[in-house]
Amino acid sequence: MAFRARVLIGAAAAFGLLFTSLAVAPAQAAPTYPSWADIQNAKKKVAAKKAMITKLQAVLAEENARAAALGKVALIKGEAFNQAQGAVDAVAAKVKTLQSQVDEATKQANTAKNELGQIAAQMYRDGSGGTTLNLMLNPGKASSLLYKLGAQDKVAQQNDTIYQRAVEKAQYAKSLTDQLKVAKNELAVKAADAKAKFADASAAANVVQTQANKDAALNKTFYAQLASLQNTTADLERQRAEGLAAEARQNAGTSEPDAPELYSVGAPNVNLVNTAINFAKGHLGEAYVLGGMGPSVWDCSGITKAAYAAAGVYIGTHSATNQFLTLAMARKLVPVKEAQPGDLMWYTLAGTPFDGDKYHVVIYLGGGMMLEAPNPARTVRIVPLRYGELFPYAGRPTA
Repeated sequence: MAFRARVLIGAAAAFGLLFTSLAVAPAQAAPTYPSWADIQNAKKKVAAKKAMITKLQAVLAEENARAAALGKVALIKGEAFNQAQGAVDAVAAKVKTLQSQVDEATKQANTAKNELGQIAAQMYRDGSGGTTLNLMLNPGKASSLLYKLGAQDKVAQQNDTIYQRAVEKAQYAKSLTDQLKVAKNELAVKAADAKAKFADASAAANVVQTQANKDAALNKTFYAQLASLQNTTADLERQRAEGLAAEARQNAGTSEPDAPELYSVGAPNVNLVNTAINFAKGHLGEAYVLGGMGPSVWDCSGITKAAYAAAGVYIGTHSATNQFLTLAMARKLVPVKEAQPGDLMWYTLAGTPFDGDKYHVVIYLGGGMMLEAPNPARTVRIVPLRYGELFPYAGRPTA
């Protein structure tokens, strides 16, 4: 199927249907920012300098918030595509199985039809009595009229059985063919849905990237201006601004979510966890690409799946929601407060139930840190755990 190849079309990422009613809004106009002349004038007076620093920090915070909102929409739409593509894969497998069954049933039906034709031809040539004698009679008992009559009756019964079986096989083949037709129609519908969701997710990702490119150019100036005002470096100011933005996002949510234990879950396999984490760390700094699962581009569920695949552990398909459901069905969920390194954590709408979509998945590293492939504006990175919209249960793949 032309639409199938994830790699060719850049399919997937671990996103969910979080904002089904939310469209990607046009980027707001960039706030005004000071010129270099303004910066030089502000440096001459302490009060003006402090005010200018506050203004620049506010501008950066606003840009970071806008970028985060766009990135979240991209994650959500990407996860919607992942789930749609998963549905396509499932129906495609069903079509493949049905096609094999139809081929075999048709073959058996044709064989039965040919067998009936041979019997009819023989009876036409010899008459039913001749056919009976050729097929059934023992020459040593040919003088027994009762035996002949019995044998004829037996042949008639056998021919009727062969006929009935031929009819049943033909009906079975037709039934399977009808099911195959329905499955192919379903596949076409789901493929069209996945294609539309991929286009939607790609458009959202492009909005994020376009805004990120604009912000990068502006931020280069902002960080340099802050560095000039505070006698530091642009890189240090960038790190500081990103730290403030991360803190703001965490403060916007609740503290670490609390949830009751659902059932007993074993300790993680340290060796397998280390293998998965080391794999993921080996790709720090690599680009986020919608549908990426290596070797050097990733989305959130792509890097989690590949990391645990490196350890020989299956965590579900290339979808944040499916990975959650896989671990939930395996009874491997633990309260976030009991999370251990290597556990997976998900982001979702506040209050979303267990069957709700998860738009983002990360690997918990311990110590309040996580590894993620966040969105098109960022690369694979290690950052502090964010609590806003964090689902209250983590998953333990190696338990």
